Amino acid sequence: MEENQILSISIFVTLTLVTLHILKKVFQQKKLNLPPGPKPWPVIGNLNLIGPLPHRSIHDLSLQHGPIMQLKLGSIPVVVGSSAAAAKLFLKTMDLTFASRPKTSAGKYTTYNYSDITWSPYGPYWRQARKMCLMELFSARRLESYEYIRAEEMSSLLREIFGLSGREFLLKDCLSTVSLNVISRMVLGRRYLDGGDGAVVSPEEFKKMLDELFLLNGVLNIGDLIPYINFLDLQGYVKRMKVLSKKFDRFLEHVLGEHEAQRRATGGGNASRDMVDVLLEVAEDPGLEVKIERDGIKAFTQDLLAGGTESSAMTVEWAMSELMKAPGVIKKAREELDRVIGQNRWVKEDDMPSLPYVDAIVKETMRLHPVAPMLAPRIAREDCMVDGYDIKKGTHVFVNTWTIQRDPSIWENPNVFNPDRFVGKNIDVKGQDFELLPFGSGRRMCPGYALGLKVIQSSFANLLHGFNWRLPDNMKPADLNMEEIFGLSTPRKFPLVVLADPRLPLNLYNSM
Repeated sequence: MEENQILSISIFVTLTLVTLHILKKVFQQKKLNLPPGPKPWPVIGNLNLIGPLPHRSIHDLSLQHGPIMQLKLGSIPVVVGSSAAAAKLFLKTMDLTFASRPKTSAGKYTTYNYSDITWSPYGPYWRQARKMCLMELFSARRLESYEYIRAEEMSSLLREIFGLSGREFLLKDCLSTVSLNVISRMVLGRRYLDGGDGAVVSPEEFKKMLDELFLLNGVLNIGDLIPYINFLDLQGYVKRMKVLSKKFDRFLEHVLGEHEAQRRATGGGNASRDMVDVLLEVAEDPGLEVKIERDGIKAFTQDLLAGGTESSAMTVEWAMSELMKAPGVIKKAREELDRVIGQNRWVKEDDMPSLPYVDAIVKETMRLHPVAPMLAPRIAREDCMVDGYDIKKGTHVFVNTWTIQRDPSIWENPNVFNPDRFVGKNIDVKGQDFELLPFGSGRRMCPGYALGLKVIQSSFANLLHGFNWRLPDNMKPADLNMEEIFGLSTPRKFPLVVLADPRLPLNLYNSM
């Protein structure tokens, strides 16, 4: 009898404690001051409100619910910052709290299980990778040492366009080629993608691979948002990620194999070290806090190739698209170029500080057409409070730069392309001016932004200085389609087709 009484009392106490615990959780949950947002549906949350261009759908929702807004995408709580002040809170004031990345299928399947610098979680591995980027791969000294490569490839680009004079062509093809050749020579040591004998992949196929990589890393994959149906792969994205991963791995294995053979043949004393050589050397350092495995080297190499190609080509194509509709801007830029550079040479990288209006065009393009309309997602590493709102650990955080960079409280006539808004203004793209964040800010800012900016500025300035541009078939500028595709970046939906007529003699383009 006593045993039964003791058992009954034990059960009663246990149930009481469990009940109190549940009530405490419910009470605490009610006390939380969550950011405002639309009411979610069961299972799908607010996915019904997200259209094919998520940054625009979320922009419209932020106009209703405010600059710090909470959504539920499937079962995942998501907080969106849509103002410069909110961006500063997430990316600077509380940068460490939001310094990690959520686990996604894209990170798992396209970056060697989160082994690259973009998707790896915050911790010793990522800190080591970031230090390697800043101190080794993208140091000012190393970027300067590769200037001759950028000059040679720029010369090739200008000669190619000269050969196309009077004929219609896709501008992005030329821009992607020069960006790919520059980054290929810097990272891999040569033009691995020139289509020659023994090529593992053709330039055209590799460009398609890069486009697919950026698309798949930016899509809203239903399986990530509703994990218990992930195995169904309803949109087919995971299947595409696996196919893409195999293509990249085949190419990267070939690259590493050739570099390792070269290092064995020379005893590691190769005078012309490229970035893969640097990665291989760093990986052998016994003093590393976290060992870099082979997959890590391949993931970093893929990061360098992708990041150094897409952003440059996309930004210059958008800049030229906007100029097709703004003859007055072209006139002002040409006046500056002719005054500063003259008509007996083309533009060099060290000319850019003397070309503030050309720089203003680049900034205005990045404002209207940000490389990443919503910065790659972050995740709350702990429970915290932001601007009076409670944000739970594990919440995904987006910063909608597309909204910030069209905020009418910051930008006059924000939807109008007007480079003059930057003239005489001390606003840069280095992550400290939160109204303009094309490369992000804080710990997770793009480590290669300085290289990207050099390629963007010099290629755009030379295209504008060396050629007159027009649309095909007497197309009117007002008829130029300016639609975009959503991914990790937002390229044009329909690539820009143009005709170029030389302004300067061909013999000026023989060498840089």
